[in-house]
Amino acid sequence: MKTYVILRRNGWANPAELEKAAGVSARVGREEMPDRVKWIRSYVTREEGEAVGTVCVYQGTDEEAIREHARRAGLPADDVIEIVDTVILNEDPKAA
Repeated sequence: MKTYVILRRNGWANPAELEKAAGVSARVGREEMPDRVKWIRSYVTREEGEAVGTVCVYQGTDEEAIREHARRAGLPADDVIEIVDTVILNEDPKAA
């Protein structure tokens, strides 16, 4: 599988909406598309007001699989960008 970053800008009005959407996303990935997509991690971004977006890291067979997962889960997918390499200097920070 290839690795992708998915930008989801202003995807949810508040963190509670995002939490609900994350449950749907996980279910779609596990139950409907386990051989085509794998959710690795997400970074939640602060948008205007209480709105939140995400920067998600997924693995997928191709870009269309990533976009199909988003459609099935009812998620935005503003940009889907293939990752060609990873450089890690430090581990991700723990949530404050």
